[in-house]
Amino acid sequence: MKLQVYNRPDVFKELESEWNELVHRSTGNRIFSTWEWQSVWWDAYQPGELWVVTCRDDGGRLIGIAPWFVGVGDDGRRFVSTIGCKEVTDYLDLIVDKDHTDEVLDNLVRFVVDNRSHYDCIELCNIPESSVSCASLPRYLQQYGFTITIEPEDVCPIIILPDDWTTYLEMLDKKQRHELRRKLRRAQGVNTDVSWYTVGAEHNLEEEMAHFLDMMAASSSDKARFLSDPLNVKFFKSIASVLHSKGWLQLNFLTINGEHAAAYLNFDYNVHVLVYNSGLRAEYSSLSAGIVLLAFTIKHAIETGHEVFDFLQGNEVYKYHLGGKDTAVLNLTAKFAG
Repeated sequence: MKLQVYNRPDVFKELESEWNELVHRSTGNRIFSTWEWQSVWWDAYQPGELWVVTCRDDGGRLIGIAPWFVGVGDDGRRFVSTIGCKEVTDYLDLIVDKDHTDEVLDNLVRFVVDNRSHYDCIELCNIPESSVSCASLPRYLQQYGFTITIEPEDVCPIIILPDDWTTYLEMLDKKQRHELRRKLRRAQGVNTDVSWYTVGAEHNLEEEMAHFLDMMAASSSDKARFLSDPLNVKFFKSIASVLHSKGWLQLNFLTINGEHAAAYLNFDYNVHVLVYNSGLRAEYSSLSAGIVLLAFTIKHAIETGHEVFDFLQGNEVYKYHLGGKDTAVLNLTAKFAG
């Protein structure tokens, strides 16, 4: 196996034609591992020195990517982390061909052992509980003299979608099923002009994103503070444009009497709908505009054959009322003790 380390941003251009093909046959085909997400995130934030390690088989085929960088903490400690870590990326993982898991992991860990002078510890965040980085990587690190700490980061509630809306409603607790139906009736009864739409080719994405970011900032002080950082705004605008061009962006708006009332920025990838962020006008909160839009979105996901509705990180109560079941995301810290 041939390993190569890249320290320059042109790694993304060099690997563009191969990156997503590997993601599609990897142990975890997630949007946050795609070339689009990783390259846009790096362009926006660049928090350290790139340290992307690739693995190729004897025939030169790409079978593994460790999309890492080396950052420096306030205390001067050098740490290896994953491109995308931490706040704006919900799942992160190594990108490993599912038919070559053992050999890729073994060689990557040999590499970090041989190059331990470049860092003081490894800190990997937002690892899905079922991922190769959680299920297998710790064993290889321990074999080569690392001590491992795995701690919970957050939960990602998900719904395994049924084949029809009626079955979905029956999956809900009786009280929550009644509440959802009541909220839908109330919104549609009091306001005769309630509709929703997904931003498509007929819309101006830049204008629609301006609406969304305005609504996002208005929905909470935390989100307003987040969007006060120009790097975060740059990332949101860039990733929306790139994912829209791929057909992976699902930017939904609920309108009431022609006015934007609620919005969700979702991703549509690999038969999953992923709920990334939201915006809400306070004057429509009494009509549960956000829940109404989520209900329409879940119904549409069922009707279009999606398999999973993923609320991503956060344990907000509404996610469970709509049927979400927890999955865990974890943080891994490794220090060489050999």
